[in-house]
Amino acid sequence: MSGSAQPNLSVENLAQTIFFVPEMSVQREVASQLDRETAGLDAAIADAREAIALSRERRAALISAAVTGKIDVRGAV
Repeated sequence: MSGSAQPNLSVENLAQTIFFVPEMSVQREVASQLDRETAGLDAAIADAREAIALSRERRAALISAAVTGKIDVRGAV
């Protein structure tokens, strides 16, 4: 390969670059920590999605009740 999409970055530059890689045990610990942290976020996202779906269902039911006359909305403003 003779070039790259990044200016001033070539195969020769990369070949001369030193990359530090943590020991496997450290990598596993970091991965475990990230899994624990993101599990809480995933649960919060799932709860939010469930709340959104329930809100949409309730909104549809309210609109349906108003349109069919099951509730009186003439004085609501």
